[in-house]
Amino acid sequence: MTGTRRTVAVLFLLPALVLLGALVVYPIGYSLVRSFYDSSGHGFTGFDNYKALFTDDGIRTALKNNVIWVVVAPAVATALGLIFAVLTERVRWGTAFKLVVFMPMAISMLAAGIIFRLVYDQDPDKGVANAVWVGVHDTFAQSSAFPKAHPGRDSPLKPDHGGFVTTSPVHTGRPVALPLVGVAPDQMPDGAKKAAPAPAEPGKVTGTTWQDFTRGKGVGRLGAVDPSELGYAGMRIEAVKDGKVVAGTKAASDGTFTLPAEADGALLRLPAGNFAEPYNGIDWLGPALVTPAIIGAYVWMWAGFAMVLIAAGLAGVPRELLEAARVDGASEWQVFRRITVPLLAPVLAVVAVTLMINVLKIFDLVFIIAPGSSQDDANVLALELYRKGFSEGRPGVASAISVFLLLLVIPVMVFNMRRLRREVRR
Repeated sequence: MTGTRRTVAVLFLLPALVLLGALVVYPIGYSLVRSFYDSSGHGFTGFDNYKALFTDDGIRTALKNNVIWVVVAPAVATALGLIFAVLTERVRWGTAFKLVVFMPMAISMLAAGIIFRLVYDQDPDKGVANAVWVGVHDTFAQSSAFPKAHPGRDSPLKPDHGGFVTTSPVHTGRPVALPLVGVAPDQMPDGAKKAAPAPAEPGKVTGTTWQDFTRGKGVGRLGAVDPSELGYAGMRIEAVKDGKVVAGTKAASDGTFTLPAEADGALLRLPAGNFAEPYNGIDWLGPALVTPAIIGAYVWMWAGFAMVLIAAGLAGVPRELLEAARVDGASEWQVFRRITVPLLAPVLAVVAVTLMINVLKIFDLVFIIAPGSSQDDANVLALELYRKGFSEGRPGVASAISVFLLLLVIPVMVFNMRRLRREVRR
């Protein structure tokens, strides 16, 4: 009877063992053997492929980035999961909030990568991250409305340190004309009105700065204010003597401006701030920020996973301990730090270790989100394995990377399994 049961057990296990051998054991063994051969697969190279792991610049960058991933991503995702799990117990719509936070887990890495490639787009009109960043920036530091403005033909202005200055001094009682070109009518400030000639005022320097775009016989005059032209509303004008600003003002909505008597005999300067290019946000996918940006996308996906597991562990925390601490005068922060977190330590460890194993194999997000110009800077071991094996034709080095990744994952898996066993025994 015992022999029959054993045979039945083996027959039931046989399909799983065959699949395990074909899909796990054989690939691992083949990769291990292949890692000792050259690109052709015929020449034995010993440990040369493993030496490349520490001498190849691409692999070294990938290894450095993997360290950043292992240290930062699991810690941030676990911390956010803990915060969300604790807070959702105290809010009215906690279940709905958990659903929203967990929902990204239903999205594939491919879809999440495409989403965040758009989120991090440099153009504020396309990328949500830069749209928000530029909106906040412009709230406190408004961008120039005249980045393309410049003097036209026969202009009284000349370039000066990014701005423009008059070629000759101005005097009181003589209106000054400061025509510019280069700004499309639909790009003019919302408050711009039809330009008006400035009247002469005794003891003051007056003038007009406007968009002098009208051309053609019978249509308009070059360097003169025409009815269809708009004033440069808000243009900053400074009066400069001997390199020092003696007076300044801003143009009205019709482009007219007035300076006090101190401006007499000075040069009028339109400073460079009038013509600064609009703030275009942060280069999220540039070499400096591409890895943190991709880690942000990963945390967006996996914080919900951490939250659900931690919330399940939190449900098993004895409420009597928490209430007793509050009765003894402990603040909510003390209850959280000295009771909740220590009791959740086993769950937090399992979540963190699981995420560490996951990030060691990260590939999809890096491959999709990082553009070609900065993909080398965002490189990770799994992506370098793909490159070496399929793009650079170096399967021996790719196999060495795969074995190295396996060696990195095994200790973490063993630690996780031992911890789970200890929890079962309790």
